[in-house]
Formats: sequence, structure tokens, C-alpha cells
Amino acid sequence: MIIYPAIDIKDGKCVRLVQGDAERQTIYEDDPVKAALRWQAAGAKWLHVVDLDGAFSGASANLEAIKRITSAVAIPVQLGGGLRSMDAISFMLDEAGISRAVIGTAAVERPELVKEAVKRYDGKIAVGIDAKGGMVAVKGWVDVTDVPARDLACRMADMGVGTIIYTDITKDGMLEGPNVDAVAAMVKAFAGDVIASGGVSCLDDIKRLKEAGAAGVIIGKALYDGRVKLEQALELEG
Repeated sequence: MIIYPAIDIKDGKCVRLVQGDAERQTIYEDDPVKAALRWQAAGAKWLHVVDLDGAFSGASANLEAIKRITSAVAIPVQLGGGLRSMDAISFMLDEAGISRAVIGTAAVERPELVKEAVKRYDGKIAVGIDAKGGMVAVKGWVDVTDVPARDLACRMADMGVGTIIYTDITKDGMLEGPNVDAVAAMVKAFAGDVIASGGVSCLDDIKRLKEAGAAGVIIGKALYDGRVKLEQALELEG
């Protein structure tokens, strides 16, 4: 299992939202590079970066911050948020220094894009499946579709996607514990790796997700609030 410290960028700053609500925002760093370097120094093997402006609008407004992060760290970075065209995906992977691109909204609205991206960048594409009540949410979690999360995961596996990032929106930023049962169900439904996101509040949450079969765990607010020490969380990897 791999621990992924989260760096969510909005208006060029490192922030955390509650349940994806842009109106419920806390700024943790004016410069997200400081957060990236802090987590790298603590031993992180990967970083999970989200371009929140891109997720909401479909077009990145944080390219400079993203490129500064990838230039500053020596560990791989996966990025999600607003990657809804082949040009955007190619730019991030070929020019911005991103190691893995996470496709979210486009996996529902333009599945052919996922197929093309997997063909061109085998092993460097993940799909973000964000769910509310078991149904997929898109466009920065603003719109809830009638697509069951597990059905989408199965379709993505058929397209050759090897990694999904599963987020229970109702848990994200709440520090109330993850939806372990939903993650376990996703692990059973999806043939590849499932990275769990949303709700981690303590080390025991990480242990339970590992037991559920998660290949990775993304941690955000709990790290920034000091509820989880990254060094201790990393001891649970393996």
C-alpha cells in the first residue's frame, strides 16, 4: 500500500475543502510547493495533487503551481482536476512533469478519451471515481449522475485502466472515518488497484483500508491538522 499526501490547489494556494464545497475552504499554504517539499522530506513516495479550479471549470488555472511542484520534488506526482481533453493530458504528462494523470469527469462524459489515453500512456492513466450515495459525481462533485460507481469501475477496467481513485464525497474533509465497506466493494468489483480517498482521520482508518484491499490511501485534512503524522502513516505501507 502507498500513502499519498494530498495537495489541493485553488487560486494558486494549498487548500482543503469540506465535501468538495468551494465555500467551505481552509488555506493551509500560500505556496503549495512548501507542502510538497514538507511531505517529501517526511518520506512520502508519491504526491496526490488536485487542481480544484480545473475540476470546477474544466480548464486549469494552476499550471504554474503544478510545474513548480514537479520541478521542486524528486518523487512522482499524480494529478487530477480538469483533464478533459487529450491535449490537457498530454501536456501534463509530457511537459509539466506529471507521472500519472487522473481522469474524472471525462470518464463519464467522454469514455473514448480514457481509451485513447490508456493506449497512448499505458500505466500513466488513472480514473477518479467520486461517489455520493454510490452514484458517480462529476465537475468538481457539483453534478451527481445516475451512473453507479461500481459499474463505471468495471467499464474502466474493460478499457485497460489499471488504477482508480475512489472517493466517497460525503466523507471527504469530515475527519469522520472513511467508507471502508464501499472501498472493499470497489476492490472486489475492479480488477486493478484501488486508491481510497476521503475521511481518513487516524492511523486506524489507514489500517482498515489496507485490510479492505486498498492499494493506496490519500490523506489530506488529517495531515494538515496534525491528526495523522505522515511518518507514522508511512510505517503502515507495504
